[in-house]
Amino acid sequence: MNTPAQQSNFISAQEYLEGEEYTQTRHEYINGAIYAMGGASDKHGLIAGNVSAVLNIRLPESCQVFQSDMKTHIKTQTQEIFYYPDVLVSCAQDDRETYYRNKPTLIVEVLSPSTERLDRYEKFFNYQSLDSLQEYLLIEQRYRLVEIYRRSKKWQREIVNEGVVQLESVRLAISMDEIYRRVNWD
Repeated sequence: MNTPAQQSNFISAQEYLEGEEYTQTRHEYINGAIYAMGGASDKHGLIAGNVSAVLNIRLPESCQVFQSDMKTHIKTQTQEIFYYPDVLVSCAQDDRETYYRNKPTLIVEVLSPSTERLDRYEKFFNYQSLDSLQEYLLIEQRYRLVEIYRRSKKWQREIVNEGVVQLESVRLAISMDEIYRRVNWD
């Protein structure tokens, strides 16, 4: 679970970005507070890597795919946030900052016991404020299950546990076998 690295000291977004260039521990930024990120399990890494690899190979050159190390920037009138999604896809040609993206089309989070609540509620709520975001996927790592939330369906949950996941935002289908390749629950 993310814990405040500095509870009483507000830091600016610029200070946060500069600090992230030199730290070995990644942090998420929420309205002046930074939160250290924990490590991921082998299943988490395999799933995120599988999804990222398929998207990277199949999407057109105009789309960029990032796994874990590219931040998503959310700025509204009342808040400024930088999250590190597990997989981020940005196809907007005017969205090419060096260390973050402002206009993701698709965001994928692999659920972990320590971050599931954050991914399901806080991040999902905040990601919806990104006008560019068309789909949000939550992928279970304890068993085969993908939840899809689409802007076009008013963010109503769709569940897939076999067959293929249709990614409307990038016009691509990815099979459950591809998502869970090499993931072993024995």
